[in-house]
Amino acid sequence: MLTLQLVTNLAEMEGVLALQQANLRKNITEAEAESQGFLMAEYDLAFLALLQGSSPGIIAKDGEKVVGYSLVALPDTACQHPLLADLVENIERCMFDGKPVENYAIVAQLCVSKYYRGQDLVQQLYGAFREYYASQYTYCVTDVAQANTRSLKAHQKRGFQVIDTLNYGGIAWEIVLWDWNKKAAQDS
Repeated sequence: MLTLQLVTNLAEMEGVLALQQANLRKNITEAEAESQGFLMAEYDLAFLALLQGSSPGIIAKDGEKVVGYSLVALPDTACQHPLLADLVENIERCMFDGKPVENYAIVAQLCVSKYYRGQDLVQQLYGAFREYYASQYTYCVTDVAQANTRSLKAHQKRGFQVIDTLNYGGIAWEIVLWDWNKKAAQDS
């Protein structure tokens, strides 16, 4: 039985890292990356612990095994990682509905084990993300590699909108924002 919860201990953080390693772009085939999506940012245990201190991530577990996760970063802690620091810098220059993007949480990374895909787990993780954090933040923001079409579609299905594009490391990225003040189609 799958359960969703906040990350609470070291073993769960290690489960997140194991799942991350299995899905990093550098660790999968080109065909897998194209059909299943991929992760670019690589985090270590120290950075996960830093994130946990201010904004615990959300995990999906099958028994004791972590089979999906959504890592949460706030702008101050995100700036401690080069990829996320670049994202924060770009978010800070974005406008949404004619106003600067403020009071937001960042999806530092979201991943579902290949053995659990197709079960709507991405949408469940984002639902839990909103449940835990929408009372504190107006927006949820992240970036998705343009080449990662599976991920971009999953984000748009949830209610994320593309608000800008950036280039980092020779890769084009879409900055996407989910306005938690607006009711998404999945919530009605």
